[in-house]
Amino acid sequence: MSNFVAKDSIVRKIWGTSDTVLLIFAGAAAEFALNKAVDWLYFTGKLPTDPLGRLFSTVTYARRIIFAEETRAHQTIDSIYHIHKAVEQERSAQIPDWAYRDVLFMLIHYSIASFEVLERKLTANEKQEVYDVFYRFGKRMQLKDLATDYKNWLPQREAHLKENLYKSDYTKDLFKQYRKHLGPVRYTVLVESQKLLVPEPVRNLLKYSRFSALEPLIPVYKLSRKLNADALIKTLLLPKNYKEEIEALNVVV
Repeated sequence: MSNFVAKDSIVRKIWGTSDTVLLIFAGAAAEFALNKAVDWLYFTGKLPTDPLGRLFSTVTYARRIIFAEETRAHQTIDSIYHIHKAVEQERSAQIPDWAYRDVLFMLIHYSIASFEVLERKLTANEKQEVYDVFYRFGKRMQLKDLATDYKNWLPQREAHLKENLYKSDYTKDLFKQYRKHLGPVRYTVLVESQKLLVPEPVRNLLKYSRFSALEPLIPVYKLSRKLNADALIKTLLLPKNYKEEIEALNVVV
């Protein structure tokens, strides 16, 4: 049986390391809060009441897809599709197709950006490989109007950023929830992480500076990984309640 993502794929390397995955969702947490369709997450109530639990739930679904055999990955994607359709039926409204695309676009952008912050620049072929995986994800979700390759996706991504982001009361409330659940120190780390990753429209709406206090510390953190001291840093910075979930993000590929 074939895998949904090839075993030697850069996507498995990106999503098989807890550092990178946590950065992906740090960046997505910023952009998600600005999305014009974020009210859908308030309808279910899951994100504002438990943003960290929601994060790890999403990670679990992503891992089921990326590290699964193709048939099993398709079953997981179909499950996600039907869960969202059930929410639409409960609300008697339809989640706009562009909102689904926005989430897919976040996964593409932050997968690439997070790996490049922590590891190295990706080649054009590797970026295309990342795009191909999420393109197949999107097609299985029955999303329309997806660009067929990474190069043609870039202007589509820019258009979505201009059209679908807005700083609303939901944005302010979500950041309050992030702070409440993380505490002031971890919340500061979250914001500084986001500054390393977010595109310009997101940066402008959140009034983020171009400089992140974490930027000069990245070489130190890379060294700590080589010395196997990064676990101590994660223990200090990340919530104890999610220790097992964070450790489980590391996958042998």
